[in-house]
Amino acid sequence: MTSSTSASDRHPMTGNEMSGESAGGMERHQYDVVVIGAGGAGLRSAIAAHDAGAKVAIVCKSLLGKAHTVMAEGGIAASMGNVYPEDNWEVHFRDTMRGGKMLNNWRMAQLHAQEAPERVMELEDWGALFDRTDDGLISQRDFGGHKYARLAHVGDRTGLEMIRTLQQRAVQLGIDVFMECTITDVMLDKGAGDPKVSGAFGYWRETGRFILFEAPSVILATGGIGKSFKVTSNSWEYTGDGHALAMRAGASLINMEFVQFHPTGMVWPPSVKGLLVTESVRGDGGILRNSEGKRFMFDYIPEFFKAETADTIEEADRWYDDKTNNRRPPELLPRDEVARAINSEIKAGRGTPHGGIFLDIASRRTPEFIRKRLPSMYHQFKELADVDITAEPMEIGPTCHYVMGGVEVDADTQESGVTGLYAVGECSGGMHGSNRLGGNSLGDLLVFGKRAGEAATAYTNSLGASLPKVDEADVKAAQASALAPFEVEGGENPYTIQSDLQQSMNDLVGIIRTGAELEESLTEIEAFKERAKRMVVEGHRQYNPGWHLAIDLRNMLIVSECIAKAALARQESRGGHTRDDFPGPNAEWGTKNLVVNLNAAGTGVDLHEKPLPVMPDELKKYFETPAAPPPVEPVETKES
Repeated sequence: MTSSTSASDRHPMTGNEMSGESAGGMERHQYDVVVIGAGGAGLRSAIAAHDAGAKVAIVCKSLLGKAHTVMAEGGIAASMGNVYPEDNWEVHFRDTMRGGKMLNNWRMAQLHAQEAPERVMELEDWGALFDRTDDGLISQRDFGGHKYARLAHVGDRTGLEMIRTLQQRAVQLGIDVFMECTITDVMLDKGAGDPKVSGAFGYWRETGRFILFEAPSVILATGGIGKSFKVTSNSWEYTGDGHALAMRAGASLINMEFVQFHPTGMVWPPSVKGLLVTESVRGDGGILRNSEGKRFMFDYIPEFFKAETADTIEEADRWYDDKTNNRRPPELLPRDEVARAINSEIKAGRGTPHGGIFLDIASRRTPEFIRKRLPSMYHQFKELADVDITAEPMEIGPTCHYVMGGVEVDADTQESGVTGLYAVGECSGGMHGSNRLGGNSLGDLLVFGKRAGEAATAYTNSLGASLPKVDEADVKAAQASALAPFEVEGGENPYTIQSDLQQSMNDLVGIIRTGAELEESLTEIEAFKERAKRMVVEGHRQYNPGWHLAIDLRNMLIVSECIAKAALARQESRGGHTRDDFPGPNAEWGTKNLVVNLNAAGTGVDLHEKPLPVMPDELKKYFETPAAPPPVEPVETKES
């Protein structure tokens, strides 16, 4: 195992002392595994690598505990059988594949369904406080697309509890954390044979000083791409860093056309537009109405889900009390179906005064129930919109929430096509196919975070003393690239370019797409790339948010091009990708993925088709016959 040059010199958690700098003026550290990102995936990866014996560093753009995982409110999908004893991994696997319209990597969906229960129990062992059933088991709630109530939850603050638990565990283990530190380049040893990861280069956001991590294994856990869109639930960190870092290192991205627009984001006031409204509201009885008061989701039940979805209000309402003899309400269809329905109602002129639709739980549940089950939502609307959700409906609309696409990885190890480079969580692709079911994200982070950490450590161990070397010429090139915006005279403000990009993606690559608009978006992205070459940053490297954005914008432009190019190529509608000019799914397109790479010049994106991995016959049977017997009455639950 390698040693860290910093361990005895400074405490990485502070990020203030610079005594770890080399004689050349740049701070350097040596680790076995470097994890980029401190959300659920990054923390779980780091813990697994540490437990496997590696010396690990976590590097994050923000402060520890501020990762976007906290926005995952509803729960962790895991077939624990605490509410429905007959739930099992096979049914969860089937639901995940059906939710992704069969475009998922079957092996990832299988591993996730099989291992999620154990990962949840592990969280509890580490101190997570879940809501309980009357029997003292972890409570589980209903969510869209899941046959059974299987989301382990902590009120509507599950992501926060998960981050708290993993963060406490990582700190307890003594894992080094470099906060407010941005990675701009993955370093490669391009010597004999294929390139291998040799480290990661970045800078301290506070001081602007450069930092180099020498490590043979790098795990990307940077989250999503939502800040490329104007209306998004995503935080400022979500600029596609991991996606772009992987591409520049030579890895491929997969499924980038599939962007999930969560059906329910706040629409008013403008300052909070896009802020997430958890699916738990609908899981606990909330319904969707248009401006005419009509419960419209019954008009949008797709053929694919008709057999298991109630087609009358009476049956849908009975389901909450008698799930054995009634089908699920259409409000609990998968997210892509609900988002398209809401978008259609708004476009038809049946939207709310502020351009959304109504989500009503006030008329269906007591104030005490709402405040107990949905405390975060109650306070969010009360404080930010002056709306009491126990007394009046919420105004909501679709918001860019999640990208199903990401780095193409091996299902079992999460290693990309670049030796020593791993990706996990939202910046990896394949697990969710064309649409992610709610609750599958947190399980994804845990299951594959553990696998990535263990695989990265095993690879590092296999190298012995023959570690890949960092090329000093590449370090100098990374420095020059990062500082380039300071050298421009009379260029353009990066904030203007970002704003124009976000508007273009919102207008042309949104929920409903057309070939002409996608071609227009690609033309506009090329223009943004030219403008970005001339963007200028004023001032110094210290405390300079304009410089941070200039660096992030390069990543956003690459990722936006990937999304638009893949969306133009896929001539069908499937999951999160809807084409107005190709409104239905196409059987031929259901057999292949679209893969994108950075072109040889590094200036644009190349795209090619790749056959979908073939599911083995023993798993195909779950889609030909009922996966499980009819449900029994659920176990009564109470909240802690």
